Amino acid sequence: MITIMVLAASHPHLRAQEVTSQATPPAEAGESSSSLPDGPEAVRYPVAAVLPSTDDATTASIESDTQSKIGSRFILDGDVEIHYRDRIIKADHIEFDEDTSDLTANGHLHVTGGSNHEDLTASHGTMNLNKQTATFYDVTGSVGLKSTGHAMVYASSNPFLFTGRMVVRTGPQTYEIYDGSLTTCQLPRPDWMLYSGKFAVDSEKAKAQNSTFRLMNIPVLFLPYVTHPVDSEQRQSGILIPAISYSSSKGFILGEQYYWAINRSTDVTVGAQYYSLRGWEQSASFRYRGLGNNFAKAKYSGLLDRGITTNGVYLNQGGEDVTFSGRHDFTPQTRVVADAEYLSSYAYRQAFAESFSLAVSSDILSIVYGVHEADGFDASARVDRYQGLKMAFQAATPTVPAIPEEQVRIFHAPSLDFSSTEHEISRSGVQWRLDSSYAGLSRVEPGFSSGGLTQRVNLHPEISYPLSFDGWRVRASIGARETFYSRSRQTPYRVDLIPVELPTPLNRADVEAEVDMRAPVVERTFDSPAVEKFFNNNDVKHTIEPEVTYRYVSGINNFLNVLRFDDIDIMSDTNELQYGVTQRLFLRPVKKRPCQEKPPSPGQEQNWDEDIGRVQTREQIDLKSRKPVCGSREMITWQLTQKYFFNENFGGAVINGRRNIFDTTLNLSGIAFLTEPRAISPLISRLRVRTSAHMDVEWDFDYDTGAKKFTSNNVLVDVHEGNVFGGLSYARLNAPGRFYTEGVLSSVSNFDQLRLLMGYGSPTKPGLGIAGNVGLDLNATNTGLLEYGAVQASYNWDCCGFSVEVRKYELGAVRNETAERFNFTLLNIGTAGNLRRAASLF
Repeated sequence: MITIMVLAASHPHLRAQEVTSQATPPAEAGESSSSLPDGPEAVRYPVAAVLPSTDDATTASIESDTQSKIGSRFILDGDVEIHYRDRIIKADHIEFDEDTSDLTANGHLHVTGGSNHEDLTASHGTMNLNKQTATFYDVTGSVGLKSTGHAMVYASSNPFLFTGRMVVRTGPQTYEIYDGSLTTCQLPRPDWMLYSGKFAVDSEKAKAQNSTFRLMNIPVLFLPYVTHPVDSEQRQSGILIPAISYSSSKGFILGEQYYWAINRSTDVTVGAQYYSLRGWEQSASFRYRGLGNNFAKAKYSGLLDRGITTNGVYLNQGGEDVTFSGRHDFTPQTRVVADAEYLSSYAYRQAFAESFSLAVSSDILSIVYGVHEADGFDASARVDRYQGLKMAFQAATPTVPAIPEEQVRIFHAPSLDFSSTEHEISRSGVQWRLDSSYAGLSRVEPGFSSGGLTQRVNLHPEISYPLSFDGWRVRASIGARETFYSRSRQTPYRVDLIPVELPTPLNRADVEAEVDMRAPVVERTFDSPAVEKFFNNNDVKHTIEPEVTYRYVSGINNFLNVLRFDDIDIMSDTNELQYGVTQRLFLRPVKKRPCQEKPPSPGQEQNWDEDIGRVQTREQIDLKSRKPVCGSREMITWQLTQKYFFNENFGGAVINGRRNIFDTTLNLSGIAFLTEPRAISPLISRLRVRTSAHMDVEWDFDYDTGAKKFTSNNVLVDVHEGNVFGGLSYARLNAPGRFYTEGVLSSVSNFDQLRLLMGYGSPTKPGLGIAGNVGLDLNATNTGLLEYGAVQASYNWDCCGFSVEVRKYELGAVRNETAERFNFTLLNIGTAGNLRRAASLF
């Protein structure tokens, strides 16, 4: 972790300033010594000489107040300045022997330049420019910093500052620094420094032995041996600083990791943690970053659990979790992508996951696919696996650990897909598109397992005709769907019985028609002085955007015979009308009107802007970002949508007393509402308010007008003003459960949860920061009100920071834990501790 790069790396400029023992070439005409100024007004004496190096010849410029030569020895005094390539050497007095290339400098020695912004000052020193060796005394320097005229700023990703009693350069890229110190903080009062009797640096790494780490000039850590890569583009393998913490359920935690930098693009980290109350946890991660979008990441974690006894019951929560994600682009049109995970035990995730959202996540989707795109067509092949925790009975609480028999697994092995975007037929205005697929499918769940792979072929062509007139936009389409299954499901069936799979093939066909109609946007601008005063010197525009969609699907008379694998299998007959309206409120500063809105002139091109829902001329929108450029901003968006079903039982697909999910209901809302034939859907509302650049509010709900209740009700608030930030989220769900049947405990999914976040501070600014969050279960019965909570405090100095956190989890019988975490960060070097950035509240 500790960077040992010292002034050694500040000397590459010496390699470029070689002066050989060869004689100086004859001076060109007009540059003889007799032509140099010698009058009383001549204060500076410039000299230019060709100094051939080992690889080329470069002209060096030497200036001084006075200069003389005795044999081969130049004596330069008074503001001596030598320019060579992009390096500069300054001193009060310099003596240089052109035969031996030895150089001696005294008084205010200052060496600067190089691509890494090296800067070195010393009281005196000696150099041999031909051999690229040097010795400096009383040294202070930096690498990777540059001056802006007012202050020094970091100019590279690996800057450092250093001091040393003596610095010896033994070769072009090897150095020894005696009685020195190192820091990334700007001098003269650094927050931290590393002291050592000797630092050694070569072309690959810097190292120090028996060094002392000081914080605020207080010794806090003795380091027998530390190393760090010298090249800012290079990474170095090594053992990381141990992580030490405590948890009420795991005990004292001691962890160590080894980092292996395979090359510039690839690295591996392996490690282990010992939990005094539970056992050993192993971990490993792999990272690769290639050209363009190519990458690969893998992570493994596993626990050999000794087990824990809760309420007299022994639980072993050990397990393994493996994730992999990657992408490789063969061409801009062809790529292979993978995002896969294997989890051996949900109990392991619930008990040992570092974040609450991951601990309660019960769905895993793994997918690997390759796709080729060309001319609006794409062909792909994929293999995926869905693994989900779907408990049939709620034995105690939703957090009771699941057993493998209560998991649902669905496989596509493989799926071959071919689809297209809309293509116009000649110049008729009629457009056509196609979706098609072939898949091998399998499903395993409690009490049911499909026999081998079910073959499915799906073909869905569609033609459409869009038109517009007087601000109206209409898109009419008609299509057909043909789906073949190699197996089917036995009917009739009851929801409380195990499904029975039949080897009988099944063919499903339908005809689909749809008309989507958007009326002209109704709008009005309020620019009266009273409105402008109320809205803080802004004009107000209110727009109303109605829309109506009619959809008809017929021919699916065997819905109950179809096995369920994905959304293609929940297609059903429907005869429905979807209607809705979107209202928007725009604010425009009175004093800032970069363009004036005006009706388009005859023949002028018009563009529909989906972001503001209205037609704008080319002058009024940015065609690249599709955003309005008239200085306005959207303050309020409120969308209301509902469906009316003329076919209340969806062609006989609805089963009374259970939760029914069809593609038409799923496209409207993710909350199930069909438990019996019905004519009208819940009212779907989505309200978003951006009161200012510092506050966002969102209120989303589904209101069932038949049951006269909110099936879902969610409120989100985000506030940030300077260093103060906060958030609130409220989630209410009261909808049919997975098994909506008399006598089943999970007949209704009913929960009421509240999340709060408040804090002050910033992870990148000096000073104090404090934050806290909490998750509450407002419907708690068997469990407590608290689900999780955390308090975190940090303090940042100029170039280092310290954070500490106390976190609490209460997940029923699975997890009741209090854990302490911390980290210590050194600017441009790294972080030690077990409080990871992804889990931080800041």
